[in-house]
Amino acid sequence: MTPERSVTIMQNCIEAYGACCKPICRELGMPRMAFDILMFLSDSPEHCTAKEISRHTGFKETILSVNINKLVMKGYLERRGIDGDRRKVKLVCTEKARPVIRRGRKLRDAFSAALREGMSEEEFSAFSRCLSLLDRNARQIQRTGIEMPADQEPVPNGRIGFT
Repeated sequence: MTPERSVTIMQNCIEAYGACCKPICRELGMPRMAFDILMFLSDSPEHCTAKEISRHTGFKETILSVNINKLVMKGYLERRGIDGDRRKVKLVCTEKARPVIRRGRKLRDAFSAALREGMSEEEFSAFSRCLSLLDRNARQIQRTGIEMPADQEPVPNGRIGFT
């Protein structure tokens, strides 16, 4: 499978999950990013600052900040100081967020089951191990790059590009 095909498959999965989230978000009057923030914090409370949420989700800090402010104003999140560092603020889901999170988890479980349809537990386990290896390797490549083999064919006019 080519890297491009892998990316297309992952994008299809992301879009399918988004389509499944749409009815809940519409019913709650909540943007998808706000829903994702609550789900992320419920799953990873140790990554509770805006900077950490941005780093782990890929959300841009400016739009993330807007959604966090709305969640705080509507009572789904609280800001609390972090002991030992007055500059940092952690975000904590409130009691009001619990029903949203419960529904989100049910949705995620149903989505996961539908996505794995036709796959045995053994196949899914092997697939999960492969994804973990791909993730590890991708992170390594991000840090160190890859060694490219020497070009065997000369580039026309000695350069690549569009003019």
